[in-house]
Amino acid sequence: MTKIKDSVVWLTGASSGIGEQLAYQLAEKGAKLILSARRKEELDRVKEACKSETVETLTLDLEDSFSLIQRAKEAGTIFGDVDILINNGGISQRDTIINTSLEVDRKLMEVNYFGSITLSKTLLPKMVERKKGHHVIITSTVGIINTPYRSSYGASKHALHGFYDALRAEHHKDGIKVTIVLPGYIKTNISYNALVGDGSQQNKMDPGQEKGMSPEKCARLIIKAIEADKQETYIGGMKEKMGIYLKRFWPKAAAKAIRKLRVK
Repeated sequence: MTKIKDSVVWLTGASSGIGEQLAYQLAEKGAKLILSARRKEELDRVKEACKSETVETLTLDLEDSFSLIQRAKEAGTIFGDVDILINNGGISQRDTIINTSLEVDRKLMEVNYFGSITLSKTLLPKMVERKKGHHVIITSTVGIINTPYRSSYGASKHALHGFYDALRAEHHKDGIKVTIVLPGYIKTNISYNALVGDGSQQNKMDPGQEKGMSPEKCARLIIKAIEADKQETYIGGMKEKMGIYLKRFWPKAAAKAIRKLRVK
């Protein structure tokens, strides 16, 4: 079992949505918490709301791979070595493949995939040395069963599964844990902030997100999965979960169902 109290937890994407709710609940559990995102003023707001003396902020930009290495080194000097890294930060996409520029494809991979693995790879040697470390990666149900208008987003999440499955296998003997979290529809601004084909924001809430699970409940389930050392966990409604199992066991039926989806 992973203990949250007194553990040094580094959380990205902490300024809103699932990350913000994780921050509040991790602080309540007594974590030594490092909050990261791009917007300092929003991080400061979340830190203040945590009402804990063991919460600090560290701004970062997941698209800036060079600075991420330095930020990861800095994170280890705030409360000591990082015990749990929660890679929650990222962006989404809403457009057809034919209308999405390669620049947007690359941006999704840079932020969602390379941003996350850069932090993990930088922290990993020290974790291996200590024989202690837990990597938590927030992917998505589209990391297993992708749908129209999310080609780049789904691709970045599929890539994360490949990387962290390998990390888990390679470093099991070193006491390194990996928990992959697959949320379905969660009521956050992820679809509002999603990029369309030319790189601009969609600026509207998807119907699925509007009716989705609350970020508070999602965060609570994520923390339970971390504490239970789950390797993989699905969070969301029955429709999203059933889609994952349909893809795994009846791929032809899943492909047919996806063609009929009205997801934009």
